[in-house]
Amino acid sequence: MSQYRTFTAADAVEYAKQFGGVDDPSTLVSAEEIGDGNLNLVFKIYDNQGKSRVVVKQALPYVRCVGESWPLTLDRARLEAQTLVEHYKHCPQHTVQITHYDAELAVMVMEDLSSHRIWRGELVQGVYYPEASRQLGEYLAQTLFHTSDFILHPHQKKAEVARFINPEMCEITEDLFFNDPYTDHERNKYPEALEPLVASLRHDDALRIAVAGLKHRFFANAEALLHGDIHSGSIFVAEGSLKAIDAEFGYFGPIGFDVGTALGNLLINYCGLPGLLAPREAADGREQRLSDVRDVWIAFVHRFLELAEAKTTDVAMAYPGYAQAFLRKVWADTIGYCGTELIRRTVGMSHVADMKLIKDEAMRTECIRNAITLGRTLILAADHIEDVEALLARIRQAV
Repeated sequence: MSQYRTFTAADAVEYAKQFGGVDDPSTLVSAEEIGDGNLNLVFKIYDNQGKSRVVVKQALPYVRCVGESWPLTLDRARLEAQTLVEHYKHCPQHTVQITHYDAELAVMVMEDLSSHRIWRGELVQGVYYPEASRQLGEYLAQTLFHTSDFILHPHQKKAEVARFINPEMCEITEDLFFNDPYTDHERNKYPEALEPLVASLRHDDALRIAVAGLKHRFFANAEALLHGDIHSGSIFVAEGSLKAIDAEFGYFGPIGFDVGTALGNLLINYCGLPGLLAPREAADGREQRLSDVRDVWIAFVHRFLELAEAKTTDVAMAYPGYAQAFLRKVWADTIGYCGTELIRRTVGMSHVADMKLIKDEAMRTECIRNAITLGRTLILAADHIEDVEALLARIRQAV
């Protein structure tokens, strides 16, 4: 990485002129750094009419919110670009398009999505996109099926697993999802009033064993090429459109991890809405989140089974009924990983606007309490919730 340098806005403009694919590069005149994450610089590149034309994204060699004391591999930019390119092959309608990638500079150029909005921000404001949940289910089914053993030859699958080895980013997931929230770790942050509840997580034997099992499967089950961090902050939405972005955590892992992470973020919003909206709007929004959870899962299962019936190449796995049996295992994983997402977003360091933007401190504390309680409930009950309707009933009972 001897040629690596951290981009300025001017650097980003010059890079976009060279690699942005714009018909007249001379019209590109300015850049705005819009990154709000912890790992990257993100520049929108504007033309001389003030229109954003492309996006330039560069990986930083450290965690942005911590600084150089937490270094990170720049190879994650390759992994992100290649994950998104692979997902785009199978689901172009719901994946951001990567048009150029440079390994030495850890830079990629991608399509501009200025016509879209980050889904988390829209959910926080109570803005509803009626097609988004089904589109998310479609994205999950297409990307996860087409990178799985159902369709890849074993030799190709093993080569792909090797190509997408992502140890440093996986270690972050392993710590933030499965370790930190269940120990007295300095990275954890939550309201002081919730210390008894959080402390009880550390000493709940059944919970700790269930979380260990989820972590072990995260280590061991290379079922498909995951996005690895598919939450409402890594999804753009517009009327009739949904696009996944930010796949630097991409690797081969358990299918239920991606599906569970997606559902977990919808349920974080479910828990936070009473503190974000007026009572009637919050109640309506919560019912809509439950419908979204149902729609994501049903759309995922429907498309996955269609693909399995039409495209499965392995003789044994093509046997009637196997795909359904496989998805029953994915369902249990999904519920468990959904629970870990709820807890890591409220106890651990990766807090989100669904909670942070609640102005009333007492209400915010109560919403966080509900999210932690729901997360624990789902982790412990994952093997006993038979279907999505039973899940929704358990959520209503818990919160």
